[in-house]
Amino acid sequence: MNDAGVQTGGVAAITIENLGKSFGDFVALRNVNLTVSQGERIVICGPSGSGKSTLIRSINRLEQHQSGRIVVEGTELTHDLKGIEKIRSNVGMVFQHFNLFPHLTILENCTLAPIWVRKLPRKEAEEVAWHYLRKVRIPEQANKYPGQLSGGQQQRVAIARALCMKPRIMLFDEPTSALDPEMIKEVLDTMIELANDGMTMVCVTHEMGFAQAVADRVVFMDGGQIVEEQEPAAFFSAPRHERTKLFLSQILGH
Repeated sequence: MNDAGVQTGGVAAITIENLGKSFGDFVALRNVNLTVSQGERIVICGPSGSGKSTLIRSINRLEQHQSGRIVVEGTELTHDLKGIEKIRSNVGMVFQHFNLFPHLTILENCTLAPIWVRKLPRKEAEEVAWHYLRKVRIPEQANKYPGQLSGGQQQRVAIARALCMKPRIMLFDEPTSALDPEMIKEVLDTMIELANDGMTMVCVTHEMGFAQAVADRVVFMDGGQIVEEQEPAAFFSAPRHERTKLFLSQILGH
């Protein structure tokens, strides 16, 4: 099912083979196979409990898979801590909840990891932070604290903070689901700009307009498995599986 992974002709950024993960008796992932090429934008969608968040959290070891393999830019995810650190330093992640440090300013939130993890001098880390705060269009908020910002602004800070580590791959786990409707567009616009810059992206989202605008492929999951993956035009106009058709009719209202 995953021959689509070679579409862009590039080197694989992420290779997932026969991935399995259970929480007690609950099977969260069952023989999942997915290849993401460098520069490719993948949107993963599906009903609650379908395994999509578990899958994306497995890519940087926030969840530990029990069977199968994950290889990120040539490094396999195992128990080896050096390998995990290497992958995490190249893979940025933005969560549903912003996870900003409330006692640090926006600028400090953005410079913390580059200083401590990448060992950048503070001045250089601040220059990088200013660059990405301008990129997400909120440089004027740099000296405020997270609690002084709207949800949409906080999520854009979270994106800037992830970018400050200069990742080659960005993972988004339902980045707009905790936002008020009027704030969703500003975050999606930021993500669209990022996609247009050629960043490799894997995004779990229910925002189907974003999938149509940005994705090279849409992956539909249900019951811990990939049910269908297609280019957006085909996915929305001619889904192959009844389960996909039902999901789209519920989420799109037709």
